[in-house]
Amino acid sequence: MTDLSTLILERIRDVPDYPKPGVTFKDITPLLADHAAFNAVVDSLATGFQVDKIVGIEARGFIFAAPVAYHRGAGFVPVRKKGKLPAAVLEESYDLEYGSATIEVHDDAFSPGDRVLIVDDVLATGGTAAAAVDLVRRAGGEVAGVSVLMELAFLKGRERLKGVDVRSLVIV
Repeated sequence: MTDLSTLILERIRDVPDYPKPGVTFKDITPLLADHAAFNAVVDSLATGFQVDKIVGIEARGFIFAAPVAYHRGAGFVPVRKKGKLPAAVLEESYDLEYGSATIEVHDDAFSPGDRVLIVDDVLATGGTAAAAVDLVRRAGGEVAGVSVLMELAFLKGRERLKGVDVRSLVIV
């Protein structure tokens, strides 16, 4: 295990039966409260990618994507839950580990050929990330990759992202 993996894993708290029985929620707030750990994560999430825009997936993806965009000198584009964006949108529905949802992006968020990195906190079943990949492509962006803090390997989310460069800082 790398020093970064240890730094991250020591600062993620498991919360059993949240948001519903049988689900173990990965609480990242201890990691966010640790300046050194948060900086290390932000610095690492975009390493190796050439990008014009960073997409943050609501809600916890925003926490990482905005500082990554700033750090990389890239634009930040929010991908939000249905009904939260004020202008014309593209939408994509998907299934997740305990329900279904719809996300949206402004239809003019990307210029043709924009290289886009999608950033989120957790890759679980891959539904949210796959929906974000589809939205970016439909809106004219080129997906450079998906970068996440943590991947829950037992949920096999990576399998839904075939052909996409997926990078996880830790895999559990």
